[in-house]
Amino acid sequence: MAAVSVVYDPASASYDFGEEHPFSPRRVLMMRDLVASLGHEIASVAPEPASREDLLTVHDPAYVDRVAALSVPGADAADAERWGLGTADNPIFPDMDLACRRVVGGTVTASRLVMEGKAKRALHLGGGLHHATFDRASGFCIYNDLAVAIRQLTRRGWNVAYLDVDVHHGDGVQQLFYSEGRVMTISLHETGRFLFPGTGEIHELGQGVGRGLKINVPLEPFTEDESYLDVFERVVPEALGSFNPSVLVVQAGADAHFDDPMADLLLTTRGYERIFRRVIELSEQYTAGRMIVTLGGGYSLKAAPRVWTLLYLMLEGLPIPDELPAAWRAKWEAATGEKLPERLHDPEGCFPEVPRQREIARHNATTADRLLDATRRYWF
Repeated sequence: MAAVSVVYDPASASYDFGEEHPFSPRRVLMMRDLVASLGHEIASVAPEPASREDLLTVHDPAYVDRVAALSVPGADAADAERWGLGTADNPIFPDMDLACRRVVGGTVTASRLVMEGKAKRALHLGGGLHHATFDRASGFCIYNDLAVAIRQLTRRGWNVAYLDVDVHHGDGVQQLFYSEGRVMTISLHETGRFLFPGTGEIHELGQGVGRGLKINVPLEPFTEDESYLDVFERVVPEALGSFNPSVLVVQAGADAHFDDPMADLLLTTRGYERIFRRVIELSEQYTAGRMIVTLGGGYSLKAAPRVWTLLYLMLEGLPIPDELPAAWRAKWEAATGEKLPERLHDPEGCFPEVPRQREIARHNATTADRLLDATRRYWF
């Protein structure tokens, strides 16, 4: 069995909001091409699009019907914004419903590979649409592929730990499982005081049997690697140890990188390497290695392809190179008009020193400790 089973559908590039939209399929194409340029062809499983029945496990039938109807050219879109569609974040495009179902199908296929024992780790090169809710699109996310996959797992009787390292709060997944005891959600994100979607505070703990299982770590803007990793270590291992998960579902957004234009965290590729290494170690410790991983946000073409290449190499147990292939850089510089880094890892001193670094780190540590004080009573 391969170290990781990769799920990928080239047709998923049809999930495309247009040339000027930041959620571009080009990010994944660049990552795949970089891995190939490093000498590692990615063998992948081709998924089927999710069915309407799959979608209805987490979404409102009226919403699913409306997405399908709006996908037809010339459809009356007068009520589209009611559903979160036809906005700058979520513009309507032809065959939108099929494109969305392809994305969901990729994550559902990854979950089934793990559920059926055909893979221990599965990586979907796409997905991570964590903002979509029961009846509304939000933040570039129309259907919530993660939630559909998690629902498949809970119906099997599995306890699911969902870990979200995207810079934005994983609000849609949290909301859809807010009252459920089989799903623990853990989201580390830039605080919603300054960033979309404005949620993810430590008091959002869940309700009913889900109380204490919805865990949010809102981080201060300009949080750097060391503070992020300190908070991660304070919260994530203890939370997982309290829950006894069957599987770890990870949303591996790359938009906490310092070069990302959509937010203000300051992770480097070296920080991401340490995060991914710990995630892999924790899956071995708490879920017998069972892990389902999606991509997600990541809007810097200089950063996201490198971060996700690191993720793939680490899941496969492959060596991490120093330099990026010159031919790859030349190809994508010509395609994007951007000067790309020469190395996989960011150099030391890659952004200016943050004057309030110690204050930010103390604030983040205090937030983590307050969170643990609030949640431990439900764990033991």
